Amino acid sequence: MLPPGLSMLWEATDPQAALRERFGFNDFDQVGDWVTQVLGETWGLTVVRCSRMVISDQNVILWAGSDRGDLVVKWSRARESFGRLDASTRLLRPVAGQGVPVATPFATLDARDRVVLDGPGGALSVTVLPEITGDWLNVDHPEQVWAAGACLAQVHRALGTITAPMPGDDPKERIEGWLAGADRGFAPAASRRLGELLAAAPELDDQRQLVHNDFRAANILTQGSAITAVLDFDEVRVDHRVSDLARAGVYLGTRFTDWRPTSAAVKHTLRAGYESVRPLSRAEAQWLEILLLWHGLAAVSAPDDPDGWASVLFMGQT
Repeated sequence: MLPPGLSMLWEATDPQAALRERFGFNDFDQVGDWVTQVLGETWGLTVVRCSRMVISDQNVILWAGSDRGDLVVKWSRARESFGRLDASTRLLRPVAGQGVPVATPFATLDARDRVVLDGPGGALSVTVLPEITGDWLNVDHPEQVWAAGACLAQVHRALGTITAPMPGDDPKERIEGWLAGADRGFAPAASRRLGELLAAAPELDDQRQLVHNDFRAANILTQGSAITAVLDFDEVRVDHRVSDLARAGVYLGTRFTDWRPTSAAVKHTLRAGYESVRPLSRAEAQWLEILLLWHGLAAVSAPDDPDGWASVLFMGQT
């Protein structure tokens, strides 16, 4: 897991400098004092220790012990995201209520799941969750990958019961626009194949709904072959479920600075687990091939493809 004390999640930056410059705290001890105060005043929780803390861009995750068990305290200083974070946090309680393994937030003394508080460097959007133990998903364990696929289908089923705005975002138009204006041409054969598949694509017969949009190893905890927690609903968006499955297939093994492609075998296993709960329609199965290719092509970061993303684009994705 993550080291004790203060660290960066993925950036090659001095964590003490990031803590001071981004959040206004002088050191980890001052963070502990602030957390102890605000959790007592706002949540009625008594903090007994703060063990570790990671900074990720404008966000913080801190682990603490309390009189009500081990906690995870999350906050963000990105004001433009406060509304979105509040909305995504409010999803956790109804999703957990449908049996999906997610951490249900501790409610504040006035029954809110997320609040904006004053920190030494400015306003912070804060939520407090119970810590769920487990190991990050290992894509080398097929039983975990299969269970993750089944769990993603359960997440989709739960999120599908929650009403959300349904913006008009046609996947064919989205990918055509990407090919015309954003494709960097690092894998031209894959780009040509994507265009061919797109031209013959059927109408996607599935309604848009809320989807997780960041379902991968860094956000999935396991014990043995069981999924113990799905983390981080902060990137939830409205999309087709098969698009979320494809994105998960491409990025399933990624964790923090460990950013490498997913093999065809892992993609197949993830899909099998998913379809054990929710089978794909014929149109969705065709679109899965298209969307796997698109997400995989978008991940190719340079002409020499140092991480090997292009090497898995044509490895029997369906």
